[in-house]
Amino acid sequence: MTAAFSFSSIDKTFSSKDGGEVIALQNVDFDVRQGEFVTVVGPSGCGKSTLLRILAGLEVPTSGTVSMGGVPLSGPSRDIGVVFQVPVLLPWRTVLQNVLVPAQIQRRDMAAATAKAQEYLDMVGLAGFATKYPGELSGGMQQRVGIARALVNEPKVLLMDEPFGALDAMTRESMNVELLRIKERSGTTIMLVTHSIPEAVFLGDRVVVMSPRPGRVTKIVEVDLPKPRPLSIINSDAFGAYVSDIRANLQAVGGLD
Repeated sequence: MTAAFSFSSIDKTFSSKDGGEVIALQNVDFDVRQGEFVTVVGPSGCGKSTLLRILAGLEVPTSGTVSMGGVPLSGPSRDIGVVFQVPVLLPWRTVLQNVLVPAQIQRRDMAAATAKAQEYLDMVGLAGFATKYPGELSGGMQQRVGIARALVNEPKVLLMDEPFGALDAMTRESMNVELLRIKERSGTTIMLVTHSIPEAVFLGDRVVVMSPRPGRVTKIVEVDLPKPRPLSIINSDAFGAYVSDIRANLQAVGGLD
C-alpha cells in the first residue's frame, strides 16, 4: 500500500534557556499508509507532539526529512488538517462560522465550503447546532466542531494531538467510538497522539510506541482487531493482550512510572 507520509531519520534538538540543548527526537523512521489510522503513544516529554508538529509544518526537524506522497514537505500544507487538545473556537462565531474559518483563510468558494461544512457537521453529529455558539456546547461537542473544522477542506491527512485529553472518561470513550465512525465515512489518513495505551489500541490500525526523551520508535504494533470496533471490545482478552504488550515495552525502556 502507498505511503501517505513518511518520517526519515528525523532528529529534533531545541535550545534550552540555560544555553544548552535538549534532544527531543532521535532517528525517527516510519511510514503511514494511505487510509490508515496510526496512533502514537509514549511518556510525557518523549516528543510525540513535536513529531506531529513537524508533519504539520509547525516545526522544522534539525535533520531528516518528512515527505507526503513521496514529496518532501517544507511547511504547512492544505492537504493536512490538525486537531489540537483544545479546539480554540472563536466565541463570537457560530458553530458553522467556526468550521468555515479554514475555507475563509484559504479564500475558497464559500457556497461550496458551506455545503461541505454542513455535511461534516452532520458527520460529527452536530447537524442541529450550526447556529449555536461555542459557549452553548459541552466540551465533547466543541471538540467535534474542531474535527469538522479540520475536515472541511477535505485534507488527505488528519493529525490529532491528544484531542480528548481534557474530556471526562465517559465522554472520551464516546468520542473514540465517534472518531472511528467518522474515519470510516471520510476515509482520511489519521495520526493521533495520546498518553492512553487503551485509547491507542482501540483507535489504531497500528500503534507507534516511543521511548522517553530523546524520543525514538521502540516498537510498532499491528492491531489485528475487527472493525467496526464496539466499545465492548476493550473487555476482550485480545484487547488486553495488546495493552499489556505495549505497557511492558514502555516499562522496559523506562517509559512508565
